[in-house]
Amino acid sequence: MKRSICNSLALPLLLCMGASITITGCYSKANKQEQKPEQYTVINPIQTDSVYIQEYVADIQSVQNVEIRARAKGFIEKIYVDEGKMVAKGQLLFSLNSSEYKQEILKAKSQLLAAEAELKQNEVEIKNAHILTSNDIVPKSELEVANAKKDAIRAKIQEANAIISLANLNLGFTEIRAPFSGVINRIPNKVGALIEEGTLLTTISNTNEMYAYFNVSENDYLKYVTENKKNNFVKLKLSNGEVLPQTGIIETIDGQIDPNTGNLSFRAKFPNTQHWLKHGSSGKVLVSNALTNAILIPQQSAFEVQENLFVYTVDEKNTVQQRRIIPQMRLGNMYVVQEGLNVNDKVLYDGVQLVKEGNKITPELKVYNQIINSQKQ
Repeated sequence: MKRSICNSLALPLLLCMGASITITGCYSKANKQEQKPEQYTVINPIQTDSVYIQEYVADIQSVQNVEIRARAKGFIEKIYVDEGKMVAKGQLLFSLNSSEYKQEILKAKSQLLAAEAELKQNEVEIKNAHILTSNDIVPKSELEVANAKKDAIRAKIQEANAIISLANLNLGFTEIRAPFSGVINRIPNKVGALIEEGTLLTTISNTNEMYAYFNVSENDYLKYVTENKKNNFVKLKLSNGEVLPQTGIIETIDGQIDPNTGNLSFRAKFPNTQHWLKHGSSGKVLVSNALTNAILIPQQSAFEVQENLFVYTVDEKNTVQQRRIIPQMRLGNMYVVQEGLNVNDKVLYDGVQLVKEGNKITPELKVYNQIINSQKQ
C-alpha cells in the first residue's frame, strides 16, 4: 500500500522537473538570440581638395658675402668699425700705415722734376744743334744724338709718372672702404698688426635679402613643375621653429640632377626686414602643394601589422573585414590614402583594438566632421 502511494507521487514530480528543465532551456536559447552585436562607430572616407606643406632643409646665405683683404703691405693704423655693426657703402673701415707710400710719391715726383728739367735743357741743345748743322758748323750727327737724348729723357718722365701713379694707388690701398652696405663680421687682426698683401681683414655681408638653397628629389621637382609652377611663393621655418613673417620666392632651379643623390638644387630669395637671418644660418623651406580629390581617413582608424597599414571595413552583412591600405602621406591627424579605399567604404572609427576579422557588429554611421565637433564641445 505504501509503495503504491510513493509511485503515484513520484511520477508527477518527475514530470514537473522535466517541464521545468525544458522551459529554462528554451528561455536561455531565446535570450541568446535576442543579444545584439556590439555597436561601433563607422565613417566614410573623406574626399576633398587640400594643401599640404613639404619641408626641405635649407642652407641660408647672404645675397652678397665678400671677403675684404689687404691690397697693400703695412701695419694696421686704425680700425673704424666693430664686429657685427652695419656699415654704408664707401665707409672707411681700416687704415694702414701710409708713410712708405708717401715717401715713394715724393721720390718719384723729384725724379719727374729732374727729368723735366733735363728735357728743357735738351730742347735748347737740339735748337743749337739745328742752327749749327744748317750752317755746316757741326755735322748732322750732333743733331741726331740730341734728338735721341730727348727720347731717352721722355722715357724717364713716363717712368717717373708711372711710379707716382703706382705709389698713389698703393697709398689708396692703405684706406680700406666698404664695397657695399652690410654687416661687418669677424676682424681677426687688430691695430698694430703687420699686414701682408692678401691678408684677410674681415668679411662683409649684405643681409637685406637672403638666399635659401635646398635640394629637391626628382619626383618632387616634376610635381612642382607640372602642378605647382604658378605658385613660386614659399615660407621659411627657422631653427627655433618660428616661421619668418616674410614670404620668399623660388628664383632658380639647377640645370642638372646630381647623379649621386638624384636631387636638384633650388634657390629661394627672402627679404630680411628684421635682420633675423645671418649668413650661414640653417632652416627649412616650406613648400605648399595641392591635393585634388584626396581620400582621407583619421589615423585612429588605422593599425599597423608588420610595417603594413590596415583598416577594418564593414560589409553589407555588418561583418568586419581587414583591408590593407597604402598611405600617400600624413596630413595632421589624417592619412591620405593612395590605394585601398573609396568614399563609399564603411571604415571602423573606434574599437579597432576590440574587434577581429569576421566579427559581427552593429555599425553606427557618422560623419567624421560631426564627430570632431562633438568632441570639441
